[in-house]
Amino acid sequence: MQLLIVDDEPINRKGLARMAEQYPLPESHIHTAANGVQAMEIIRSQVPDVIFTDIRMPKMDGLELCKQLHEQFSHIPIVVISGYSDFEYAQKCMSYGVKHYLLKPVTKSDVIEVLDALMRSKARSFVSLTKYEEWIEEVEQAIWMLNLNEINQLTEQWKQYCLQSELNVVQLKELLEECINMLVKRMAKKSMILTVEKNETRPLTREDALELFETQLKQLTSDLMIKRSGNFKDPMKEAKGYIDSHLSQEITLEEVAEMVGLTPTYFSSLFKKMTNETFVQYRIKRRIELAQKLMAVPHMKMSDIAAEVGYEDYPHFTKMFKKMTGYSPSEYRSILGIK
Repeated sequence: MQLLIVDDEPINRKGLARMAEQYPLPESHIHTAANGVQAMEIIRSQVPDVIFTDIRMPKMDGLELCKQLHEQFSHIPIVVISGYSDFEYAQKCMSYGVKHYLLKPVTKSDVIEVLDALMRSKARSFVSLTKYEEWIEEVEQAIWMLNLNEINQLTEQWKQYCLQSELNVVQLKELLEECINMLVKRMAKKSMILTVEKNETRPLTREDALELFETQLKQLTSDLMIKRSGNFKDPMKEAKGYIDSHLSQEITLEEVAEMVGLTPTYFSSLFKKMTNETFVQYRIKRRIELAQKLMAVPHMKMSDIAAEVGYEDYPHFTKMFKKMTGYSPSEYRSILGIK
C-alpha cells in the first residue's frame, strides 16, 4: 500500500508516519509532503492508495488539494486532519468526496481505525476471478460464433455485475481494458487478428467506462464479421461432418471442439442445444445408421461392418445395435432378407 502524508509540520509528518507503520500491511510504503504542491507532484508520479492531509498549509492548503484530487484522482480516498477550530472549514471537503476526518491530536488508535476502515472498504472492491474467467470464456465463444443475442445478454450481465461491485472508476476502467485485451489475445490464438480503437480519455463515471467497454465489444464483433467476409462456417455443421467422416475412429469431444475453434465445455453445451443430443449420443446414432446401410450389402461380414462403424468389440456392437433398433444384427439382416 502506498500512503501519502501531507502536513507542513515536520513533527506531525513523522508522528503520523510512525503511527501508520504500526498498521500490519505487507509491502507498504509511506511518502510525505509539506504542502499541496509537493503532494500533487508525488501523487502524479506514485498515485498513492490513501492520502492523509492537514488543512492549514502554505502554497496549497488541504481544501484546494482535495479539490484537485476530486477533479483528477477521484478514486484515491482522503483522510482530512484538522483541529476543532478548523473543523467547520474541513467540512467543506465533503463536497469533494472526503468521507474520513481525524481531529487533532491524532492518536495511534485513530490512525489504525481509519486505515482498517479503508482496507475493509477496499476488500469489498473486487471482482471474482472465477466469475471473470467464466465470463471471458462464454463471451469469447459467443463472439466467435457471431451470436449477437448471446453477446448482448452476456454484456448486460457483466455490466450489472460490475456496477454491483464497489470498484471505483479507475479500477473498473483497468478491469474492462483487461477484458478487451484478453479477448483480443484469445482471438489471435484462433489466427484472427482483431483491432479495437483505444480511447485515452479518462472516464468520469463508471457508466462512462461501461459504455466504452460495450462499444469496444461491438467493434470486436464487427471486425470479426468483416474479416470473415461471409465465409463463416457453421461450427455445428462442421462438427457433425467431421464426426460422420470419422465414425470408424475413436475421436473425442475435445478433438472436435478444437477443430471448430470452441472450448470443450462450450462446444458440449452448444451441441446438445442445437441437436438435442449429446456428442456421444449423436455418434452412436450415426454409427448404427451407417451399420444399417452396410447390412444391406449382402457380401459384407457382420464383423467387418462392426469394425467399419467403430466397434472392434463385436459383442459390444451387437448390444448397441439392439439398444438402438430393437433388433440384433442377425435379426435385422433377416428382416432385409439377407442370411
